[in-house]
Amino acid sequence: MASTVQSPAATLRAAWIAQAQANPWITFGLAATAVAVLLLLVAGTANALQSGESANVRYALLGGTAGFVATALGAFLAIGLRGISTRTQDSMLGFAAGMMLAASAFSLILPGIEAGRELFGNGPAAALTVVVGLGLGVLLMLGLDYFTPHEHESTGPCGPECERLNRVWLFVLAIALHNIPEGMAIGVSFANGDLSVGLPLTTAISIQDIPEGLAVALALRTTGLSALGSVLVAAASGLMEPLGALVGIGISSGFAIAYPISLGLAAGAMIFVVSHEVIPETHRNGHQTPATLGLMMGFAVMMFLDTALG
Repeated sequence: MASTVQSPAATLRAAWIAQAQANPWITFGLAATAVAVLLLLVAGTANALQSGESANVRYALLGGTAGFVATALGAFLAIGLRGISTRTQDSMLGFAAGMMLAASAFSLILPGIEAGRELFGNGPAAALTVVVGLGLGVLLMLGLDYFTPHEHESTGPCGPECERLNRVWLFVLAIALHNIPEGMAIGVSFANGDLSVGLPLTTAISIQDIPEGLAVALALRTTGLSALGSVLVAAASGLMEPLGALVGIGISSGFAIAYPISLGLAAGAMIFVVSHEVIPETHRNGHQTPATLGLMMGFAVMMFLDTALG
């Protein structure tokens, strides 16, 4: 009897089903978060169409584009560099992690609590609203991490059917998972048209995207891509930021309560990425001290930017 050969799509679908059965709670969390994000996105889009206000959308798109340009700039810097030491790379990634952590705190969580306080009139309800958003952000990134085939240098291939994909595609998917929450954070920060929230956050993310773009381009070289190919792929990965920005402003513009929840969601997603991916990557080569110093410097720079531009 001849054996049947499954198509790649059928094989991946079977792998997703097996992953869902093995991790029911993560699956439920991802599904619930995806539904919540979709409802907020639909409501936000309808609200934008009814109100006719496009300025905030334009700010979000410009902010996301700034992140893309910064990523591309960092990637193109790799053309002139045959290689940099792992110590320097870990220090740069630590700097980026510090900026992301500070941006999550000063430009997302604190404005979210303030918006919640204006909405509910008391601190505990405001904090709880942001905590709900934080939880949604973690569930979203945790679910995507489990169900998206990708690869990190520190952990190797992850996700269903990852062994069937080329290493280049695994790296590309990993970069996408990393850039989506950054773009969403930019979009959410402009939802109220408050430049004192959006400008510092966009500046911080754009600054830390430069060393990230460089590190990604150098990492892609290890997959066998040419120097130019690695630079182009790394630069193109930044396109996830303007796309994420549009999603971010969409989910935060539908209801009054959507704004603090979305700020918390973006913060939760960014903190998850920093803890789950960036910090382990900076520590795997034994450069914990320069990576930590870079993190503290990045945190301080973002704190200064938030005060100076906010």
